[in-house]
Amino acid sequence: MTRYRNLLLFVLLAAAWGSAFMAIKAGLAYIPPVLFAALRYDIAGVLMLAYALYATDDPLPRTRGQWTLVGIGATLLIAGYHTLLFIGETDPAVTSAAAAVIVSLSPVLTTGFARLFLPKERLTAVGIAGLLLGLVGVVILSNPDPQNLLAGGAVAKLLIFGAAAAFALGSVLTRRVEAELPIETMEAWSMVGGALIMHVVSLGMGESLGDVAWTAESLAALAYLSVVASALGFLIYFDLLERLGAIEINLVSYVAPVSAALAGWAVLDEVPTVYTVVGFFVIFVGFLLLKRRAIRAEVPRLRKMVSRS
Repeated sequence: MTRYRNLLLFVLLAAAWGSAFMAIKAGLAYIPPVLFAALRYDIAGVLMLAYALYATDDPLPRTRGQWTLVGIGATLLIAGYHTLLFIGETDPAVTSAAAAVIVSLSPVLTTGFARLFLPKERLTAVGIAGLLLGLVGVVILSNPDPQNLLAGGAVAKLLIFGAAAAFALGSVLTRRVEAELPIETMEAWSMVGGALIMHVVSLGMGESLGDVAWTAESLAALAYLSVVASALGFLIYFDLLERLGAIEINLVSYVAPVSAALAGWAVLDEVPTVYTVVGFFVIFVGFLLLKRRAIRAEVPRLRKMVSRS
């Protein structure tokens, strides 16, 4: 039963996070991008704070190291990632599936940054090949026109690549900080801090609430992203992280594009291109090369779990 429960939660998480790219795309027709991201985490941050108060004995960061963790999360994992992602998705040439595929590069980039900032972890020749394959996958997906690099959404896709890089860098830098904080508490305060940062950026870009078209569609997109993709999604993530471990939960990034493609097709009439599919598989092969040892180490445990069920 536990195995089926984990599988169901895994599929639900992939569906929630994958379809979030479609919800972002839909909401951007009514709400300025950075303001949209900030409003999302205004709501999600309050919900996560309430959960942290309920679920942990340490819902408030207290030490300098703990606040450093929150600062990294707020600036890179929340504000940096979502500012670039939401702006990138404003380009009509960027489909929900394409955005999800580029973001799926995050685990590959995380490994690369870890080798750079965590000296004990070094890349082998195969690891370097995996990292390069991931980058090649993004180039294939972007399909830039050499005669006009601004065409075809290439710049927007590079912004989303920057979002994935910000998330990966933030993930690595939090590992360098010698402090412990419940992940629920870190996520909650990072969401609140990231929302504040994005409100400042939004004001600097000249966005305002007066630019928002409050329609049933915009409210539905905001509610879905705040409650389902963020609050509920992270609750499922925390549960699976404890049960499955980091390697298996990383695979969500590679299932989410399927959900994004289906949601984009069903709601927004988006049709994934051949470049999207090929780029996805190249990135995934890069991930397998980078994580080959960790994946091999997980195989015996998975076999035991299957034999017991």
